[in-house]
Amino acid sequence: MNNRIRRHKRIRGKISGTAAIPRLQVFRSIKHIYAQVIDDEAGKVIMGVRDEGIKGKKQEVAGKVGELIAKKALDKKIEKIVFDRGGYKYHGRVKALAEGARKAGLKF
Repeated sequence: MNNRIRRHKRIRGKISGTAAIPRLQVFRSIKHIYAQVIDDEAGKVIMGVRDEGIKGKKQEVAGKVGELIAKKALDKKIEKIVFDRGGYKYHGRVKALAEGARKAGLKF
Protein backbone atom coordinates (compact mmCIF):
# COMPACT_ATOMS: atom_id res chain seq x y z
CA MET A 1 0.00 0.00 0.00
CA ASN A 2 1.50 3.34 -0.97
CA ASN A 3 1.89 6.32 1.34
CA ARG A 4 -0.90 8.42 -0.20
CA ILE A 5 -3.50 5.73 0.35
CA ARG A 6 -2.28 5.20 3.92
CA ARG A 7 -2.59 8.96 4.60
CA HIS A 8 -6.02 9.01 2.96
CA LYS A 9 -7.31 6.20 5.19
CA ARG A 10 -6.04 8.04 8.27
CA ILE A 11 -7.79 11.24 7.15
CA ARG A 12 -11.04 9.39 6.33
CA GLY A 13 -11.10 7.95 9.84
CA LYS A 14 -11.43 11.49 11.17
CA ILE A 15 -13.74 13.21 8.67
CA SER A 16 -17.10 12.32 7.21
CA GLY A 17 -19.72 14.09 5.12
CA THR A 18 -23.40 14.41 5.99
CA ALA A 19 -26.41 15.60 4.02
CA ALA A 20 -26.11 19.04 5.66
CA ILE A 21 -22.32 19.29 5.41
CA PRO A 22 -21.04 16.95 2.67
CA ARG A 23 -17.42 16.05 1.95
CA LEU A 24 -15.50 17.60 -0.98
CA GLN A 25 -13.13 14.86 -2.12
CA VAL A 26 -10.22 15.53 -4.49
CA PHE A 27 -8.47 13.07 -6.80
CA ARG A 28 -5.38 14.17 -8.67
CA SER A 29 -3.80 12.19 -11.49
CA ILE A 30 -0.81 13.11 -13.60
CA LYS A 31 -2.94 14.84 -16.27
CA HIS A 32 -6.32 15.52 -14.64
CA ILE A 33 -7.96 16.64 -11.40
CA TYR A 34 -11.38 15.56 -10.19
CA ALA A 35 -13.63 16.81 -7.38
CA GLN A 36 -16.71 15.15 -5.90
CA VAL A 37 -19.21 16.23 -3.26
CA ILE A 38 -20.20 13.16 -1.24
CA ASP A 39 -22.84 12.40 1.39
CA ASP A 40 -21.21 9.60 3.41
CA GLU A 41 -24.30 8.86 5.52
CA ALA A 42 -26.34 7.95 2.43
CA GLY A 43 -23.28 6.65 0.58
CA LYS A 44 -24.02 8.79 -2.48
CA VAL A 45 -22.07 11.13 -4.69
CA ILE A 46 -24.10 14.33 -4.92
CA MET A 47 -22.09 15.80 -7.80
CA GLY A 48 -18.73 15.56 -9.48
CA VAL A 49 -16.56 17.70 -11.73
CA ARG A 50 -13.66 16.86 -14.02
CA ASP A 51 -11.28 19.25 -15.75
CA GLU A 52 -12.71 18.28 -19.13
CA GLY A 53 -12.46 21.05 -21.71
CA ILE A 54 -10.69 23.55 -19.43
CA LYS A 55 -7.48 24.91 -20.93
CA GLY A 56 -4.49 26.38 -19.12
CA LYS A 57 -1.74 25.43 -16.74
CA LYS A 58 -2.43 22.67 -14.23
CA GLN A 59 -2.87 24.96 -11.21
CA GLU A 60 -5.11 27.34 -13.16
CA VAL A 61 -7.25 24.42 -14.30
CA ALA A 62 -7.49 23.14 -10.71
CA GLY A 63 -8.68 26.57 -9.55
CA LYS A 64 -11.36 26.61 -12.26
CA VAL A 65 -12.48 23.10 -11.24
CA GLY A 66 -12.80 24.37 -7.65
CA GLU A 67 -14.92 27.29 -8.80
CA LEU A 68 -17.07 25.00 -10.94
CA ILE A 69 -17.75 22.51 -8.13
CA ALA A 70 -18.57 25.42 -5.80
CA LYS A 71 -21.09 26.87 -8.28
CA LYS A 72 -22.76 23.47 -8.64
CA ALA A 73 -22.86 23.01 -4.87
CA LEU A 74 -24.31 26.46 -4.28
CA ASP A 75 -27.00 25.75 -6.90
CA LYS A 76 -28.02 22.74 -4.77
CA LYS A 77 -28.08 24.90 -1.61
CA ILE A 78 -24.84 23.45 -0.22
CA GLU A 79 -22.80 26.27 1.33
CA LYS A 80 -20.61 24.45 3.83
CA ILE A 81 -18.43 21.39 3.19
CA VAL A 82 -15.69 19.28 4.75
CA PHE A 83 -12.53 19.25 2.61
CA ASP A 84 -10.92 15.86 1.94
CA ARG A 85 -7.53 16.30 0.27
CA GLY A 86 -7.36 12.60 -0.57
CA GLY A 87 -4.03 11.95 1.11
CA TYR A 88 -2.28 14.54 -1.05
CA LYS A 89 -0.22 17.30 0.50
CA TYR A 90 -2.05 20.61 0.70
CA HIS A 91 -0.09 22.50 -1.96
CA GLY A 92 -0.03 22.93 -5.71
CA ARG A 93 -3.14 21.76 -7.52
CA VAL A 94 -4.97 20.59 -4.39
CA LYS A 95 -4.49 23.99 -2.76
CA ALA A 96 -5.51 25.78 -5.98
CA LEU A 97 -8.74 23.74 -6.14
CA ALA A 98 -9.54 24.53 -2.50
CA GLU A 99 -8.86 28.24 -2.96
CA GLY A 100 -10.99 28.30 -6.12
CA ALA A 101 -13.88 26.72 -4.22
CA ARG A 102 -13.49 29.22 -1.37
CA LYS A 103 -13.34 32.13 -3.83
CA ALA A 104 -16.60 30.98 -5.42
CA GLY A 105 -18.39 30.94 -2.04
CA LEU A 106 -17.99 27.54 -0.35
CA LYS A 107 -17.12 27.58 3.35
CA PHE A 108 -14.72 25.06 4.91
